[in-house]
Amino acid sequence: MCHISPDYPSKKAFKDAFKQGVLISCFNPSGLFPQKDGCDVIEAPASYHKWYCRVNIVNGYVSKILA
Repeated sequence: MCHISPDYPSKKAFKDAFKQGVLISCFNPSGLFPQKDGCDVIEAPASYHKWYCRVNIVNGYVSKILA
């Protein structure tokens, strides 16, 4: 699972920003492993994990929302 920056409080806010063309970066919160391209699950907000979403990641950025 990965986190995103900027950190959105809701899945709706995340999807709206993505549709508007905002670049959303993904990162591994532990820092032990680099974020890999492909399918992953976002858990957000980072502080209390209120929502989750499957995304496709390319070069460290969300390229497609899968669910």
